[in-house]
Amino acid sequence: MRDVLVVLVAAGSGTRLGAGIPKALARLSGKPLFEHALQSIVAMPNLFQVVIAIPADHHADFAPIAQRYASPEVNILLVAGGETRQQSIANALSVADDGHSITLVHDAARALATTALFSRVANAVRESGSGVLPVLPVVDTIKRAQAEQIVETVDRSHLRIAQTPQGFPSQQLLAAYALAQQEAKTEYTDDSSLFDAAGHRMISVVGEPKAFKITTPADLAAAEQHFQSTLRTGIGTDVHRFSADGKKPLILAGIEWPNEVALEGHSDGDAVAHAVVDALLAAAGLGDIGGNFGVDRPEYAGARGEVFIRGTLELLAANGWTVQNVSVQLIGNRPKVSPMREAAQAKMTQLVGAPVTIGATTTDGLGFLGNSEGVAAVATALIAGSAK
Repeated sequence: MRDVLVVLVAAGSGTRLGAGIPKALARLSGKPLFEHALQSIVAMPNLFQVVIAIPADHHADFAPIAQRYASPEVNILLVAGGETRQQSIANALSVADDGHSITLVHDAARALATTALFSRVANAVRESGSGVLPVLPVVDTIKRAQAEQIVETVDRSHLRIAQTPQGFPSQQLLAAYALAQQEAKTEYTDDSSLFDAAGHRMISVVGEPKAFKITTPADLAAAEQHFQSTLRTGIGTDVHRFSADGKKPLILAGIEWPNEVALEGHSDGDAVAHAVVDALLAAAGLGDIGGNFGVDRPEYAGARGEVFIRGTLELLAANGWTVQNVSVQLIGNRPKVSPMREAAQAKMTQLVGAPVTIGATTTDGLGFLGNSEGVAAVATALIAGSAK
C-alpha cells in the first residue's frame, strides 16, 4: 500500500554555503544536493508522492531533474517555497494529493540520508501512530554560558541531536500546521517542535551520522568524502546436512532444485544465500548472520534465504556500503550445479543487486561432503563505500 507522502524542503538560499545559488542546487559529487535526497526517497517502499518546495524563480532548474525520478506509481510535484521553512512546508502540504496516511518532512541539505532511514522513520510512524524523530546522541561536552562566563556543564546523557526525515500521521500534521497558522505566533525550527506544541506525541528512532546538515563549505567538503570509494572484501561460509524429510524441496541460491533432497536448518538451509550474507556482513564489519538473524529469533524459523539477504542489504545501505560483486563456491557431490547454474546466478544477482557467480567442486570423496551427507558453500564479496 502506497501511503507515504514526502515533503522535501529545498527552498533555502544557501547564503552560508557561499555557492551563489540556492543550497539545494549546490553540487555534491556532480549532482545537486536535492537530487541525492530524491534518489534515496524514490527507492522507498510504500511511497505515495513527493512534493518539493523550491525557490520560486528556479522552477526550470529543478523540474527536469525531478521529472527523471517520477514514475506512474509516484508523482513528484514542485511548489514555490515561502519566506520561512515553516511556510515552505505549509505550501507543500496544501498541494499534496489526498490518499496518504504518513507524511515525512526532509531537508534537502541532509543529502546523504539513506533510504533505510526514510523507511525506518515511516515504519515507526505506522507502528506507533506518533510523530517520529531520528536522533543521534550528543558526544561533545556541553556548557551553558552567559557572555564569556561558563555557568554550568549540561548533562549530555539526556540530549539528542535532531535530524530529518521527521515523520508524522498525516492528519495530525495537517491539524498542527493549521493551528500554527491560526496562532501565527512562533516560527518553529523543525516540524517535531511544531507537532509537539500542538499537543501530539513524539518518539525517537536512531538516526544516521551520514544524515548531517550541509550548511557551510566545510560541510560540503565533508560530504564529498563519502564519495571517495573504499573497497572491502569479506568471506562467508555455511554448511548444512541433507534432511531425512524427503517431502521438502532443496532450496539453494534462492531457487528450488528439482529431484533433490532438502537441507536441514533453522530456516530454509540455503547454504549459498547464508554464505553470501556472511561474506557481505564480514566485508562491512557488521558481524555475522547469527548475530543479526539468530536462531533464537522465532520470526526467522523457516525463512527463505532472500529474507536474510534483504535484511543484510538494508544494513549495508544504512552504513554507506554498496555491493560490487559476489562469488560463491559450492562444495559437495550433489546437487549438480551446471544444469541450474544460470538460473541460480540470475536469482542471486537479482536478490543482491550486483553480479553473483556460482562455481562448484568436490572433496574427492573425503569427509562428510565426500560421503554426500551435506553441502558447504564459501562466498567472497566485494563492497564499496566509506567506513564510518
